[in-house]
Amino acid sequence: MEKENGGEGRSAENEDGKAIQTRALSPQPSISPEFKAVFLLPRSERVSGVPPGASAARARMVNLVEAQKPLLHFLVRRAGLRQHTVDVDGAGTKDRPAVVLVHGFAAEGIVTWQFQVGVLAKQYDVYVPDLLYFGGSTSPSADRSPGFQAECLATALRKLGVGPCAVVGFSYGGMVSFKMAEAHPDLVRSLVVSGSVVAMTDSISETTLERIGVKSSAELLLPESVRGLKALLSIATHRKLWFPDRLYRDYLEVMFTNRKEKAELLEGLVVSNKDATVPVLPQKILLLWGENDNIFNIELAKTMKEQLGEKTMLQSISKAGHLVHLERPCVYNRLLKEFLASVTAIETPKQ
Repeated sequence: MEKENGGEGRSAENEDGKAIQTRALSPQPSISPEFKAVFLLPRSERVSGVPPGASAARARMVNLVEAQKPLLHFLVRRAGLRQHTVDVDGAGTKDRPAVVLVHGFAAEGIVTWQFQVGVLAKQYDVYVPDLLYFGGSTSPSADRSPGFQAECLATALRKLGVGPCAVVGFSYGGMVSFKMAEAHPDLVRSLVVSGSVVAMTDSISETTLERIGVKSSAELLLPESVRGLKALLSIATHRKLWFPDRLYRDYLEVMFTNRKEKAELLEGLVVSNKDATVPVLPQKILLLWGENDNIFNIELAKTMKEQLGEKTMLQSISKAGHLVHLERPCVYNRLLKEFLASVTAIETPKQ
């Protein structure tokens, strides 16, 4: 996971500024004590180990996507973030309201939220987790359900000292966020979800795949070729984007590791219609949608708003698809900040 905090405080960093892994002293029974999650920590929580963005030297052409990571980590360090790997253990600060950004299926945390971290970091402690089998997060457990992801995330946040927080979930991360909000209402104070559903039922899965024109979720979300990745990007965006084939190949190599485990995560998503229920959630919820989302369309969002009840509001962003936070980041960030301000007691820093 990755956390931002611009405040001052105790430092746990050695002279080299490297990250360490810590062992959970008393993990929840349902969580393996070997679960590891990757965080960015605040300046006041700097630790030691492998430098952010570091990778093994390879005697070949530089991977452009891998090469982007040090730049992203440099930028978020400028905003006050530090990377930290935790075995659901650690300690955090509670100086400012916390916001947790939960990524989707096709990218790890810092890549997904690269346009949001710096904006939010001015007023909030921002946590950017890598869910299990994304980035450096792992677990020996065979459980691949969104509920297990939610439990691991909640445990890690608690071990880092995070109190009630706002959770922002995108796509797959939205499903995990709904689960965490349901199971841990004391931890999740409010919820923002984009391009997602409460639960991926048989009917939603079948309808979505038929509309998109693919046979399975894995065919769409685990592409094996440049052509497959181009198809995914075309479906996920409103505007047609062009990138060189080499960039697609590099992205495939970096972002689609742990393919076996990720295929199992997709299998663990779908629940039968008869077992699916819409939880009664106490949190205020914002459904922040791309008006042209081709994966989870705006009509699905409207239905979900009615199911979730009066504490839920829906706002749509025009000329944006599934990747609304990347296609229209300025509008997305403005609406997100307005919602967070409305549900969070926060004093705006004097300029």
